[in-house]
Amino acid sequence: MDLQIASLCDFAAEYQGKMVVSGTFDALAAKATPIVHPQCSLAMRFCFTPEDAGDHELTITIIDEDGNAINDKMPIKGAMPVQVPDNVAFVSRHLIVGFQGLQFPQPGVYSVDILVDGELIQRLPLRIIKVDEQQQGGQQPA
Repeated sequence: MDLQIASLCDFAAEYQGKMVVSGTFDALAAKATPIVHPQCSLAMRFCFTPEDAGDHELTITIIDEDGNAINDKMPIKGAMPVQVPDNVAFVSRHLIVGFQGLQFPQPGVYSVDILVDGELIQRLPLRIIKVDEQQQGGQQPA
């Protein structure tokens, strides 16, 4: 099992078997805390081989620097059954998870952890930045 793509983004969808990803990011900035991001997606592309066939569990959680989940809805868990037809070397599958109203209580480095069957397979870093009016306008403090 190979996770070929994993990215936070503004928008993701599957269209005619292709994943469309727009606005990837690894940092969010705002003037006030808590920092709330209204909507985003986690776009993933898995590649499975015949050895991966069977039932798996996918777990996604967003954690702070201390390893604590950002809210009580985390972790997100789901069944991930894998079937690879006979005489096929591999199959690819797109998985898109939508998030709404993500709230980060304070600035810092957060992580989006992706686990399969309890094993961490990818950790995406996410910087949460608090900016003041001068920084946001591009002016340097005197």
